[in-house]
Amino acid sequence: MHRRIVWACLPRTRRASTQRMSRIQTSKTPSAASASTAGVAFPLRVGAIDVGSNAIRLLAGEFRDAGHFDTLAEERVGVRLGHDVFVNGRLAARAMDAAVEAIAGFRLRMESLGIVHYRAVATSAVRESRNGALFVERLREEAGVELEVITGAEEARLVYVAVRARQSLGRRKWILVDLGGGSVEVSLVDGSGILWSESHTMGSVRLLEELSVSGDEPGRFQRLLREYAATLRIPTLARQWNPAGVIATGGNIEALARLAGTAPAGGQAGSVGVDQLQGAIAMLSRLSFRQRVEQLGLRPDRADVILPAALVYERVAALSGADRIIVPGVGLKDGTLIDLVEDLATHQEHEDRKDRRALEGAVSLGRRYLFDEAHAAHVARLAGSLFDQLAPLHRMQPADRRVLMAAAVLHDIGIFVGHKKHHKHSLYLISQSEIPEFTPREIDLVANLARYHRKGVPAAHHETFTRLPAEDRERVVKLSSLLRIADALDREHLQAVTAVRARVAKSRLSLELEGTGDLLLERWSLRAKADLFTESFGMEVEAVGGGDG
Repeated sequence: MHRRIVWACLPRTRRASTQRMSRIQTSKTPSAASASTAGVAFPLRVGAIDVGSNAIRLLAGEFRDAGHFDTLAEERVGVRLGHDVFVNGRLAARAMDAAVEAIAGFRLRMESLGIVHYRAVATSAVRESRNGALFVERLREEAGVELEVITGAEEARLVYVAVRARQSLGRRKWILVDLGGGSVEVSLVDGSGILWSESHTMGSVRLLEELSVSGDEPGRFQRLLREYAATLRIPTLARQWNPAGVIATGGNIEALARLAGTAPAGGQAGSVGVDQLQGAIAMLSRLSFRQRVEQLGLRPDRADVILPAALVYERVAALSGADRIIVPGVGLKDGTLIDLVEDLATHQEHEDRKDRRALEGAVSLGRRYLFDEAHAAHVARLAGSLFDQLAPLHRMQPADRRVLMAAAVLHDIGIFVGHKKHHKHSLYLISQSEIPEFTPREIDLVANLARYHRKGVPAAHHETFTRLPAEDRERVVKLSSLLRIADALDREHLQAVTAVRARVAKSRLSLELEGTGDLLLERWSLRAKADLFTESFGMEVEAVGGGDG
């Protein structure tokens, strides 16, 4: 499902749990200057449901304002959806039954608390399952809950939202690791946002299911775990930035902190020293599953996955050079709740927020491939300006603008592979990546736009273009024609063109350039790359200003 389904809405009066929930519609009304904003007023009660690979969680809170809330309910049901998915690729019927029952109960709990707005998200187990769509439909029909299947990148963003609200990050860089049942998201963050993020299929339940084999000799499972965890890498660039430390989220690191006697409490973060973590690994390795439950007081659905999780955390700490892991005691459900309220409280700015988050996600991906950030940001600014000025001509939607902006940011990342044919390398890298705020379909659009920022134009023999639906092919042609112009105006990567004004008269588009120098190279490049715009819109393109007279 798409991030545009930002939240769902519970009815204000209690109904049967089988009745379908409605979705709130985006309001165009500006918010008032009082506590009442965008149709909601504080105090505001909201709910978040996290459908994970090892458990399903509910968090309900009452917000006094957009930044502070009191917990009304926090529930967890141990439904291991990932058990069968990570072995045979499908959600088991019994697991789906249990999940539907649990989530229907969460719905009733929210209704009893008078909660109207909620957001429900699912992570890797549902995301990777071949029958995940059936599960989503069952929840809609049987539990009356709209479930959004999010990407690893969106998962990392929501966890960052939670951590930023709890932990002061400042200007220094931190490694943020969120380990779930099916995946681990590793990010480099600071107080301004996520600098890069990668999602790895290395969750605690996945490791348990894929590596444990009944009858193995003692110690073989742990050796396999260590070897598998050793494949986890952190980019060299992150280590060069000398991160201040490691911040970890997830139920397993909180359990490890409790074992160490340093768990988060009273709204304050806990921590686990690497030496304490290694001691816990040694202890857990000696104890059987039953001993972990009886002697350590671990839940059964925690006792079997905590060792794989501990080894992953140890690996991240070693790669980061950290001697201590900070445990803020928040996770995906907290970030989902906070993000929901930010959207509700700034409803009139919803599209602007989505644009900003989409751009941040694209920049994060670009940094992973060491892109020219100044050039990328400048091309995005010029492309966005052209899109806005030419809106009466192209008649496209805000979602199309986000696609254009992301493609403008990422068009040159293929240079990481090699300058020759780098537009094709960009196509591949983007198509194989995740970007927060973008569906797989939109990522395909971004990739195709980047493919056509230089050289050849869309053609019938280009497979990645022709497999798009007809309406998306039209989008690619129109948007890439704007991207080619914006890129031409920064031909030397010096940001010499500072602004462009577009005027349409009859069959001609006149671009008035402002900038430094004579802009001869930019004007020449524009003439060479305006062909697609001319073909798409039937208009010749000319540049005026910038040394033209």
